[in-house]
Amino acid sequence: MKQCYLLLVLGLPGMAVANEPIQPVEKVTVSSPEKVELGKMLFFEPRLSKSNAISCNSCHNLATGGVDNQVSSLGHKWQEGPINSPTVLNASLNFVQFWDGRAKDLKEQAAGPIANPLEMAFTHQLAVETLQTMAEYRTRFNTIYGKRDFGIDEVTDAIAAFEETLVTPNAPFDRWLKGDTKALTAQQLNGYKLFKEKGCVACHNGVAIGGNSYQKMGLIKPFATQNKAEGRGAVTGEQQLIGWFKVPTLRNIELTAPYFHDGSVWDLKQAVTIMADIQLGQTLTEQESDDMTAYLKSLTGDQPQIVLPILPPSSPTTPKPEVKS
Repeated sequence: MKQCYLLLVLGLPGMAVANEPIQPVEKVTVSSPEKVELGKMLFFEPRLSKSNAISCNSCHNLATGGVDNQVSSLGHKWQEGPINSPTVLNASLNFVQFWDGRAKDLKEQAAGPIANPLEMAFTHQLAVETLQTMAEYRTRFNTIYGKRDFGIDEVTDAIAAFEETLVTPNAPFDRWLKGDTKALTAQQLNGYKLFKEKGCVACHNGVAIGGNSYQKMGLIKPFATQNKAEGRGAVTGEQQLIGWFKVPTLRNIELTAPYFHDGSVWDLKQAVTIMADIQLGQTLTEQESDDMTAYLKSLTGDQPQIVLPILPPSSPTTPKPEVKS
């Protein structure tokens, strides 16, 4: 299992990207526009839920940084989820999916919420049967996959293909990494220097600036939370991994409050101060917190420009919404 270690990584402004512990996000080349378009339709398709009211976009809103800006998402019949929804933006860069890493990739992740009774509260069989009642979906699946009798594998494959396009290149920090010395302010440059010197970069590195390891929440000091999520330990059954979670990406972090797996902190500067304390044993000055927060805001990239799909009409055999007990 990948783990983070507290390393001191130093760098100077203007160094080549090869010498930095973080790499820029690149634009995605789409190999199958038809599959991506189908995946987009399914991402916005509320009829994949029992209530016909919840879609992937409900919790991973592409208008608000790929999250719903809630402490935890509201699912079927207003049930509250157990954990803060991570952003879907740049999710393809994560080495596993979900906070606890229980899904190995986007395709496997996409299958989870559909059948989760707290979220979309459907079954995979009912989801497929619902889509098969609509002629346009049958035609699209047949064109792309060569089969009208598609299953959940094709559904999640298409959703994953769309989600793989949801990257956010061209952040000011990425432009700086590529040699634009004017892309960052002096405060942001100092914030990045502190980010490395204090040890944040030991876990938040790579293209996603996170998303490539697990770490204990409360490594140096205990993390006080009312949230009952056990993290990686709940997946593996290993007691020593309770409280370990996938390190989240810091890209677009200014858009994705509230922070941490329990959604307990709404202010980015406060989140920086808390993490320095409980993860690194560092007490930041006000100026250091301000500078590091300014740096984190330089990680906001170009947001996906999404044209909303026009979904096919229901047929007489399409299941009706179930919203009552």
